[in-house]
Amino acid sequence: MPEPLTPQVFHILLALADAPRHGYAIMREVEERTGGAVRIGAGTLYGAIRRLRDQGWIEELAEAPAEVERGDERRRYYRLTGAGRGGARAEAERLERLLEQARSKRFLRPEGLA
Repeated sequence: MPEPLTPQVFHILLALADAPRHGYAIMREVEERTGGAVRIGAGTLYGAIRRLRDQGWIEELAEAPAEVERGDERRRYYRLTGAGRGGARAEAERLERLLEQARSKRFLRPEGLA
C-alpha cells in the first residue's frame, strides 16, 4: 500500500489536475479552492515540486501552454503526468475509504443526508 500523501502534495496534484500551472498559480488555486484554509508557501511548494518531478508525477513544460497569455518568460509551468494522476486518484480513494469508516462509526452523517 502506498504511503499517504501530505495534504500539501495532494492539493498541488489537485491544482494540476485540470490544467498546467506555474508555481504562483498553483498557490493561488489551492488557496481559492480551499477558501483560504490551505496556504502553501513558496518553500514548501518548490520543494514538493522538485520531489514530484523526481518521482515522475509532474513534469515541467518546455514552454508556456498555448492557452496562456505570454507574460513573464521566467515562469515555469508544470503538468500532471499519468503517474501523478494515478497517485492522486489512489490518495482520493484512500481518503474516501477513511470517510466511509468514519460514517460507519457515526462520526459523520451518512452520505447524501443533510
